Amino acid sequence: MEPILKYSDVRISQQEVDVLEEVNLELSGGEFVYLIGKVGSGKSTFLKTIYGEVPVVDGRAEVLGFNLRRLKQRDIPKLRRKLGIVFQDFRLLTDRSAHDNLEFVLRATGWRNKREIEQRINEVLTLVGMQHKGYKLPNELSGGEQQRVVIARAVLNHPKIILADEPTGNLDVETGFQIADLLHRICREQGTLVIMSTHNMQLLQEYPGKVLRVENHHMNRENENEI
Repeated sequence: MEPILKYSDVRISQQEVDVLEEVNLELSGGEFVYLIGKVGSGKSTFLKTIYGEVPVVDGRAEVLGFNLRRLKQRDIPKLRRKLGIVFQDFRLLTDRSAHDNLEFVLRATGWRNKREIEQRINEVLTLVGMQHKGYKLPNELSGGEQQRVVIARAVLNHPKIILADEPTGNLDVETGFQIADLLHRICREQGTLVIMSTHNMQLLQEYPGKVLRVENHHMNRENENEI
């Protein structure tokens, strides 16, 4: 399968300090990839390069046909519409229901037909097991339920890549397993490339995938397990 993410001899810096260097990576749809490593090793910074928040300083980097070295500010929204991003701290609009959070994103990304909007919201809420809780505000949902809504938001526009930055970090162990299981199911059933940073080594045992360890400014393949 043709890679949809290709990094070759990539160097990543923030505030003129090298975070990662000599990153060589090719990933395709349907792969589940774990990023592991200590806090501050560069996992989140690497993910931010994929959606254009942190620039690639050197090397060749291509995501879904976008050349990250030549990415113009006006092209960043186009790139991000092809990605789904799952944050550890949810980032839901607190004054809107789960349903209205999803509607806000669809309208912001160009959806206009109300029937199609409602159909898509119902589809993604059902996918994440939240079809009966769309009317609730974020503070009326548990942490695990909020994370399910965040995943629903991430898949709204049929992304080719989902980036999940410590999505289970604020959840209890059982709920974290449920979220990992959901992300693996989306990867498997929809052929989505999922890249997930985590400190939870139990997840790697329970839900195997490709493992990349980030340490000493480098990213190395940890295992040979394929999805």
